[in-house]
Amino acid sequence: MQKWKLMMAAALFAVVGTSANSAEIIILAGQGNISGARDLGAGFAQATGHKVTARQERNALDTVRAGTPADIVLANPPVIDDLIKQGKAVGTRVDWARAGIGVAIKAGAPKPDLSNTEAFKRALLNAKSIGYSTVGSGLMAAKIIERLGLAEALKARTKFLDGFPAAEAVARGEVEIALQQINVILPVAGAELAGPLPPELQEYNHFAAGVLAVSKEREVATAMVKFMGAPENAALVRKSGLEPPAR
Repeated sequence: MQKWKLMMAAALFAVVGTSANSAEIIILAGQGNISGARDLGAGFAQATGHKVTARQERNALDTVRAGTPADIVLANPPVIDDLIKQGKAVGTRVDWARAGIGVAIKAGAPKPDLSNTEAFKRALLNAKSIGYSTVGSGLMAAKIIERLGLAEALKARTKFLDGFPAAEAVARGEVEIALQQINVILPVAGAELAGPLPPELQEYNHFAAGVLAVSKEREVATAMVKFMGAPENAALVRKSGLEPPAR
């Protein structure tokens, strides 16, 4: 039996009870962190008997501002801090994951060399078309391209992809490569991860969790948030391609 299950189940049993009086909690997540929310939610549910629903929102903050019933929200750390200051979240912010940027290619296509900066530059310049979003990891990708001095050279071949994983455009043949969070690339059928950005260029999107003030299950929600940030559960964070936060 996995050691982390025994440790966490024992600790959480005393705090949040058993399935005999199980609660149901809702996590508000976005495209960039829904995979981790689902994996950690499943782990917490298995350890405690409580039901966890991770719900992907187009804009989780709009959902929070509307006062929609939910228990936990996932966002970048400064956003969670602001929600706590505004009284929309309670307790302490918990940092639980970070996501690196990767390169998506069509499934079965030759993988470009991404081992260092010069190889990555060649991969971009050799690509017939490139896609990334205008938010999150897409903004990071744009800044990296600009820093490398390639923005003008790639301008005509760049397509901005919003509202769906950029890797889906690769799978459909709309762009040859896409730059996106690794955990968002991995589930896309018809695309595959060519590899992460070279270490010297890699940037991360950081994720934190906060308990919502409107939660009717604060005790369970607080336990869930602690579970997300516990080092013992790093394997669940990594399961979908995320990484535990740097400590």
